[in-house]
Amino acid sequence: MIQQHSILSRILSTMCLALAISVPHFSYAATNKVTDAPLSLQNYFAKERHAAGLRSKTIKIDDITWSYSEGGSSNKPAVLLIHGLAGNRDNWNGVAHFLTPYYHVIIPDLPSNGETKVADNFDLSVPNVTERLRRFVEAINIETKLNIAGHSLGGSIATIYASQYPFDTQSLFLLNSAGIYKQANTAYTKDPYFLKNLIVSKPGDLEDVLSQVMQTPPELPLYFKKAQEKMLISQSAQTRKMIDQIVTLNRIYTPESFARLTRTIEAPTLILWGKQDKIINVEAASELQSLLKRAETPVILNNVGHMPILEAEQQVALHYLPFLAKTQKLKNPLADKLIPLN
Repeated sequence: MIQQHSILSRILSTMCLALAISVPHFSYAATNKVTDAPLSLQNYFAKERHAAGLRSKTIKIDDITWSYSEGGSSNKPAVLLIHGLAGNRDNWNGVAHFLTPYYHVIIPDLPSNGETKVADNFDLSVPNVTERLRRFVEAINIETKLNIAGHSLGGSIATIYASQYPFDTQSLFLLNSAGIYKQANTAYTKDPYFLKNLIVSKPGDLEDVLSQVMQTPPELPLYFKKAQEKMLISQSAQTRKMIDQIVTLNRIYTPESFARLTRTIEAPTLILWGKQDKIINVEAASELQSLLKRAETPVILNNVGHMPILEAEQQVALHYLPFLAKTQKLKNPLADKLIPLN
């Protein structure tokens, strides 16, 4: 277990790709509906969640006060949506709009992101976040036959979760998923130090970051952009500390470590990638498919960058819904391998 945890920590290297890249409190679907009248970000996203059929909730588990969105009937199969490292639950609002009529949707803010509260010295390593996410899932009673989807860093967390809890994972959906790939060839995947170029630390940075993470960044109202930028700037010091840790970890582990972990996953898996991803190149999708036991042919979206959940939320949902419907009928292959106690 100790060896596995050390291997998992390494995943931080490529997946910090979700730091500034997740464009935290911003939704592409939202921008299409923004009016000229300025709204507070808090009120704006509250309305957006409501439109997606989501309710905001909180729960305290140990030293974490989780903030999360929940929608759909609790009698339906549960779907857990995991955002990128510097993102938040609102990144998924556009996709959730299509899921809540059919599924029980849960979208947490990960520790130190969004409105989830943790201590300043909280361990933000991927293994610890994954373990804490499991405690969250158990506390709200959705751990059985869980369908998990993760974007960028969230994809790595979802991968780890599916590996560690194979009996409880019904399906896995990985979108532009961070990992340690042999075919990774962008500056960000070759050297995590370049991730510092994606930190929004001063006015004007947000526009440059958007051009890196999206193929066609949307036009944002000036007040909206300034509010986003201010929030990101306030997080820049913590982001730098995370990247420094990642640079160190990147010198220790290898793609083989990530491959060994990924090969243990039993869940049927859907992979989706934006073809114009400048952060994690699209070739990583086929490499990821080759590592997974039950992966379908990757879905590649043209004219989409690193943020399909914001750039093409309807396309994401149209591919995800049939996959979910199909996998609910599948039996976990490990079930037949169980040895009766009596």
